[in-house]
Amino acid sequence: MSSWKSLLLRIGEKCPEYGVNTDFKDHIETCSSVVRRELEHSGDDILSFLLSCAEQLPHKIPLYGTVVGLLNLENEDFVRQIVETAQTNLQDALNSGNCNNIRILMRFLTAMMCSKVLQPSSLVVVYETLLSSAATIVDEERGNPSWQACADFYITCILSCLPWGGAELVEQVPEEIERVMLGIEAYLKLRRRVSDLGFSIFEDIDDTEKALSEKDFLEDLWGRIQDLSDNGWKLESVPRPHLSFEAQLVAGKSHDLGAISCPEQPRPPAALSAITCGKQKHEAELKYPQRIRRLDIFPASKTEDLQPIDRFVVEEYLLDVLWFLNGCRKECASYMVGLPVPFRYEYLMAETIFSQLLLLPHPPFKPLYYTLVIIDLCKALPGAFPAVVAGAVRALFDKIDDLDMECRMRLILWFSHHLSNFQFVWPWEEWAYVLDLPKWAPQRVFVQEVLEREVRLSYWDKVKQSIENAPALEELLPPKGVPNFKYGGEDGSDRTEYALSVELSGLVKGRQTVREVISWMEESVIPAHGFEITLSVIVQTLLDIGSKSFTHLITVLERYGQVIARICPDQDKQVMLIAEVSSYWKNSAQLTAITIDRMMGYRLISNLAIVRWVFSPANIEQFHTSDHLWEILRNAVNKTYNRISDLRKEISTLKNGVVLAEEATTKAKAELEGAESKLTLVDGEPVLGENPGRLKRLKARAEKTKEEEVSARETLEVKEALLARALDENEALFLSLFKNFSAVLTERILDAFKDGTLQQSSQTNEMAIDLEDSSAMELDKEKGIPEKSGSHSNGGKAGNGYKVGEKEQWCLSTLGYVRAYSRQYASEIWPHIEKIDAEVLTENVHHLFRKAVYSGLRRPLNGL
Repeated sequence: MSSWKSLLLRIGEKCPEYGVNTDFKDHIETCSSVVRRELEHSGDDILSFLLSCAEQLPHKIPLYGTVVGLLNLENEDFVRQIVETAQTNLQDALNSGNCNNIRILMRFLTAMMCSKVLQPSSLVVVYETLLSSAATIVDEERGNPSWQACADFYITCILSCLPWGGAELVEQVPEEIERVMLGIEAYLKLRRRVSDLGFSIFEDIDDTEKALSEKDFLEDLWGRIQDLSDNGWKLESVPRPHLSFEAQLVAGKSHDLGAISCPEQPRPPAALSAITCGKQKHEAELKYPQRIRRLDIFPASKTEDLQPIDRFVVEEYLLDVLWFLNGCRKECASYMVGLPVPFRYEYLMAETIFSQLLLLPHPPFKPLYYTLVIIDLCKALPGAFPAVVAGAVRALFDKIDDLDMECRMRLILWFSHHLSNFQFVWPWEEWAYVLDLPKWAPQRVFVQEVLEREVRLSYWDKVKQSIENAPALEELLPPKGVPNFKYGGEDGSDRTEYALSVELSGLVKGRQTVREVISWMEESVIPAHGFEITLSVIVQTLLDIGSKSFTHLITVLERYGQVIARICPDQDKQVMLIAEVSSYWKNSAQLTAITIDRMMGYRLISNLAIVRWVFSPANIEQFHTSDHLWEILRNAVNKTYNRISDLRKEISTLKNGVVLAEEATTKAKAELEGAESKLTLVDGEPVLGENPGRLKRLKARAEKTKEEEVSARETLEVKEALLARALDENEALFLSLFKNFSAVLTERILDAFKDGTLQQSSQTNEMAIDLEDSSAMELDKEKGIPEKSGSHSNGGKAGNGYKVGEKEQWCLSTLGYVRAYSRQYASEIWPHIEKIDAEVLTENVHHLFRKAVYSGLRRPLNGL
């Protein structure tokens, strides 16, 4: 990398490029002088690279803005190109709805205004353009309030720029910025408050009124900006390097910014209804999602010295680094610990990362990414961050009763993976008291599931060794994952069935064909022994042959899966097949899930059969004590969703291919017609005016391109037919899922909650605080996290145990999963909502079930 690139990339860091010097002013002077010298030879490269740095390292934007300001003193044309390119990029981002680019480019323009590169009035025009668009969107007569998510995003962009340039705007164009602030205040009165109900990390299903009355994210940000204004626009978290060069920068020419425009949002449908509005609102929130939902884990004493706006700015820095450096985990951790702020922020960093890991409906990246970042941060800050992470775990564990079911599972998966990278070391004795809790208590289930996942990541004896300080917890370890083979020996099984299993094993090992095995089954086994014994022998024996490894299982299913398909052609028999798989792998939840998933992949089991089996009477009793069944159900729904996603991608590619094939056909036809037009007549006979060989080639090419076009169209038609079938299957899947949920919940809710509400009776205790030795944590009571569950100081046992009864906990857990499935697959549910309303969410359905579905879909209970 050339020196100017290194200087731009590493500006503001402790690095070899700048020696031991960490002074921003020296860095900026060095960088700007080197870049200035290179402009003549590498102007275009510098422009492109500088903009890329500003966009992808946005916590350094004040530094880049000052560098551009100094370059403006000697090369106005180059800086004008930067301004014009930034304006073009911003317009492109607005047109495509690229939220991150819109927000970052507006911050960069604000920073350039601070460095006298951009006219303040031009920046205000940008703000007013977004403000005007936002106000139009939420206007019921002129706009489409269903797209309020877009309007809120535009206002958030304006407000989030002000920590970087509010002081300069108030100083230079006070009346204009005051007009913007009044416009934002007016907008906040027009819009509807956005409730986090359904998307809150902590469930509070009975406190709807409280959730609706709390400030939403935009109102909270507006309050922080007002506090900043009242404080004279002074904050610690945004460096202001341009002030060191103010005397020089005023000599530069301030450029005007070209006009930008906001794209029009979809118009409201002619027939306005709750469903059509709900669909558009869902589409808008997908395109303009809320970036963070704050997770206040630690007591206020850990961040009380921060101004409210400083917390927002540091969150912005952390989220930007997580977003733009997602492919470079080491660099990501390095930048996260080196932000340009003069105070410590380990606790805020942990809260921000966990808020992303647990973000609903989906985190921006796969949970594994956050796992790796946390591991790298523990290594980068070994003296501080591990204790902070441990404290966060304890705090979340103390409130696990109230944690959303999906968040609870993400936390389990993260924690087990995290421990596997640190030799499974954890003071389990602190949590040994969970053995005294009922088997359905969320804390006990959490420990049980973490240990089960650890066994998957290591092996049973290693995990047992890791809990030697709390040996009683061995009771919560899963059984050793050995197969439960019915026909493992003559003593333990019927001799006839044993003999059949041995015979089938011989056929497989003798590499008999599928046809021969099916003939043996249909001619010798089924007539003599009946369907159930045949199914048991076939499935158990094939699974045993494939039990040595995942590769063995795949080989057996690929080679002899058609035998299973022949004996289990319909849903009823597939339910029996799943039960047989579950029996064989009853000692291994992991291998049960893997086998069923693979069988669904080979179309041996349908998703509807899996739903029926999960909701069978024997399994229902486990809904609140294990994640085993929910994992299998998640896999089935995910596989169905992934098939649809893959088909949509293939169809999109094929449509492009058809367009290209049409163009190639048209071109080839035109060339052939052009050549044929040159034929001449001599004495009434045609004479070739063109080379005969070329004409022949053109005819062949025209025929070939036509064939390719027809083939592409046929392939597209096949894929579209498959997609239509898959969408029908998807509709049937969600109808079946919600019908089963409704059926099992209705009777149990009536039995568990006589008054129809979900009031838990567990006690609320104060939590002891001792963050320094990281032995226990307290949640900040002032920050709105509900306190329902009992808590335990320093691993102590709760005096009264867990007070929620088993029936109540079953209902709480199952309703939590209803909400989680509705939320996670909302995009696939909304297209079928009319049918789900007609067949499932009828007037007779229990209102708590309806409430769980609606809250997952962000659908108001009271209509529009």
